[in-house]
Amino acid sequence: MLQVTNLSLRYGKRVLFEEVNLKFTSGNCYGIIGANGAGKSTFLKILSGEIDPTTGQVSMGPNERMSVLSQNHFAFDDCQVLQTVIMGNRKLWDILAEKDAIYAKPDFNDADGARAAELENLFAEMDGWDAESNAANLLSELGVKEDLHLKLMSELNGKEKVRVLLAQALFGNPDILLLDEPTNDLDVETITWLEDFLADFQNTVIVVSHDRHFLDAVCTHIADIDFAKIQLYTGNYNFWYESSQLALRQRSDQNKKVEDKRKELQDFIERFSANASKSRQATSRKKLLDKLVVDEIQPSNRKYPGIIFKAERDCGDQILHVEKLSKATSEGMQLFSDITFTLTKGDKVAFLSREPMAVTAFFNVLMNEDQADGGEFNWGSTITKSFLPNENSKFFTGEYNLVDWLRQFSQDKTETYVRGFLGKMLFSGEEVLKKSNVLSGGEKVRCMISRMMLTNANCLVLDEPTNHLDLESITAFNDALKDWKHVALFTSHDHAFVETVANRIIEITPSGVIDKRMTYDEYLADENIKTLRASMYPALINA
Repeated sequence: MLQVTNLSLRYGKRVLFEEVNLKFTSGNCYGIIGANGAGKSTFLKILSGEIDPTTGQVSMGPNERMSVLSQNHFAFDDCQVLQTVIMGNRKLWDILAEKDAIYAKPDFNDADGARAAELENLFAEMDGWDAESNAANLLSELGVKEDLHLKLMSELNGKEKVRVLLAQALFGNPDILLLDEPTNDLDVETITWLEDFLADFQNTVIVVSHDRHFLDAVCTHIADIDFAKIQLYTGNYNFWYESSQLALRQRSDQNKKVEDKRKELQDFIERFSANASKSRQATSRKKLLDKLVVDEIQPSNRKYPGIIFKAERDCGDQILHVEKLSKATSEGMQLFSDITFTLTKGDKVAFLSREPMAVTAFFNVLMNEDQADGGEFNWGSTITKSFLPNENSKFFTGEYNLVDWLRQFSQDKTETYVRGFLGKMLFSGEEVLKKSNVLSGGEKVRCMISRMMLTNANCLVLDEPTNHLDLESITAFNDALKDWKHVALFTSHDHAFVETVANRIIEITPSGVIDKRMTYDEYLADENIKTLRASMYPALINA
């Protein structure tokens, strides 16, 4: 158990947390949510002891061990991969190091022998003799190949390091596990493995993530940071979001009787409780929801952007035809080749690849930002396109304020009109006078979305649209794309976004495409497609 008592954190006049009292208990997974800047990662750092609160304290049960997913990818560069994982259990690692140091002494004496015997008993009690094999199994399950286990961490690439550090956090069955964005840089297969692992994990998990599918799969509770307070809610992210929105609608309905509102909320709880049987954490979550009382459901104070795409005209019959398109890097690495397909009306296509650069390069070719090495493509004459690139820094080099920045892309130059689009993306008041070259990553993406809404295009091309956005903006973007009736080409690591938007999947491989009209979950579950994917990534089989 982890307990937070009267916790506050202040930086000068800025109050991040005020008088927070929480109890995190074993067997539950808590998802920490809040707007960008609310203090999610800071709260985890307080829990881990990395940051001291202004007032209050954090306490664990006696003899309990906490494990934290390291965010410093270079901290263990001088260590072997296998050793790095075992270091996740610091007490075990210290015993092993002391034991080895004693045995290496040239003047080994009786006192050393007694201490070594004591350490051997402790080592055996902590399952130390199986530590290396357990660490190796964990690494293999996370996709770190055996030939990397004895290499130095400095020899691994960034994605491999992320997996090793995740294995380090999971190693040795910690009593309390703190995970800050654990799905970053993981492929869908590894994320699924992690979801299964955490669903079966019997101790306490506290996680920060922008991946809604992940939060829905693993969380039994949501801890919402808002107005310097942290409020605990029963259920996963989707339950929190749907219930808070329902409560918000009810609060605005002045004419509805109290008993009608209670009945609507009770029906909502029962429906979600029944659906919990489909979850990996079915039993525990259903029990929690069954115990939930209507009064615990509260409206959210969070603001959601107003993302509304409107096409000036419908698409004609000719959308896009791509014929034998190919592209390699300047170093000769083949990103894609022989890409051939035709889009039709209403296609909302999720583009996948095990090489992330491939989709970005493909989109850049389609948007004439780059040239293909071979092949051709043709857009229909009725198609108007709006592009959200993954890399947007070139748009923010000037010192325009946000009104003047967005005015560049608008036919209607009036300030009221331009401010309206900024307001939809939650830029209001003095914020619109902020200089465009000092914006955060999330603010830049929100500006780019405002720019897209101005275009009234009938084809949206989106390269990782949820990057840098908070959960509220991701949810609003997701809802806008679900309602979009025209054409969209996009790629995203957000599982829920892809599953709820795409009606067609095209996977770009070095040797062609896999093109299926189905949902993302259907695509991932199809055994024939799994076999086909392996054959089209010859260098990545068993990766």
